[in-house]
Parts: sequence; structure tokens; C-alpha cells
Amino acid sequence: MSEHNLWDLPTPFILKYTAEAEHIDSLNHVNNAIYVGWCQQAGWQHSQALGLGIEDYRQLDAAMAIRHAEYDYISAAYIGEQLELGTWLTQCDGRLQLERRFQLVRLARNGQARAETILRGTWKLVSICMSNGKARRMPEAFKRIYGDAVVTEP
Repeated sequence: MSEHNLWDLPTPFILKYTAEAEHIDSLNHVNNAIYVGWCQQAGWQHSQALGLGIEDYRQLDAAMAIRHAEYDYISAAYIGEQLELGTWLTQCDGRLQLERRFQLVRLARNGQARAETILRGTWKLVSICMSNGKARRMPEAFKRIYGDAVVTEP
């Protein structure tokens, strides 16, 4: 469970990170590309936790591919800081499209009264056929599993 109550939506799937030296760029903060990688990791781990991993994708010859990604970098993270990345599925049309949202939170630290959001992101995903890369209707398993996991505004 999380140490704060700052999440945009209820019941996020959460990964915890510590900003390490290898994440720091020439501006002395976590490089933006690291955040993108963390979102990729969280998206996959959430999908696997729901019961759809890469082997399931291969068996179904279907995948959810990012069509559009948007990141709002609100504040920087620095070496040693403790972070939590929450993710949710927020829309599933049951045909082709899925939306995933992210929120990266810096946990409270010395001199800081509370945790704060430092990044928000949104992915628009489309169902594709893995063997040819073309758009295709979602398999029933995607509709059921991803659709049932959609979280809406409280």
C-alpha cells in the first residue's frame, strides 16, 4: 500500500523506484527517457498481473500497441529520491482502443510536508495483429480482462 493519498484515480497498480546514479543526466536530475522506460515497465507488469503477458499475446496473435503517448513532466526527480509510479487502464472501447494513464509521485522527503506528483502520462493504444502489424479487433480475452480493469473517475 502507498504512503500517501495523492493518486488521481483509485486503486493504482504501483511500482516503486529509487532514483539512482545511472538515472541521472547532465542536468543532475532523472532523465525524461527513464520515466518513459518506467512507464513501459509498469504497463507490462500491470498487464501481466491482470493475466495477459507476451506469451498470451503470441498465442492470440494480438497485442496492444502504443499509438500515441503524452507525458507531462511537472517536476524533476533527484538522486536518492523514493518514487511510486501508479498506472490504470482508463478506457476500453471493446473494439480497437485502450487508454492507460500514469502518475509518478515523489514521496515526502526531508523538509517536504507531503508527497507530490512529478509526472503524468497517457497512452492511447490500439489492438494489432502481431503477425502483420495491422489493426484488428480485440480478442475476447482483451475485451474481458482489460475492460474489467478499467478505472473511472470517482
